[in-house]
Amino acid sequence: MTLTKHPHGCLLFFPRPVWEEHRKQIAAWPMSARAWQRIFLGNAVDVELDSAGRVLISPELRAAVGLEKEVMMLGMGTHFEIWNAAKLAEDEAEAVAGGMPDVLSNFSF
Repeated sequence: MTLTKHPHGCLLFFPRPVWEEHRKQIAAWPMSARAWQRIFLGNAVDVELDSAGRVLISPELRAAVGLEKEVMMLGMGTHFEIWNAAKLAEDEAEAVAGGMPDVLSNFSF
């Protein structure tokens, strides 16, 4: 598994094969995106699940996204996002208050 930082304030948690595909794409970005490469590639770290299925997140990554006691892990299809629970709640409330974007006008369950 691979963890990396996302500029929205969460960690991205990838199965290694999925991360490897993203890593190749990010590494191919032009020099004008070098700062973004540093965010995603420079903060990427391989991690192992322990016998209880837990992952040790480095103090640097925890501090970078404010992970403390209350943490949320969201499944996003190909990867997970790991959030400070309070930050996620704030972001979700802000998104709902802003209304549904036009790109979702034809979406329904």
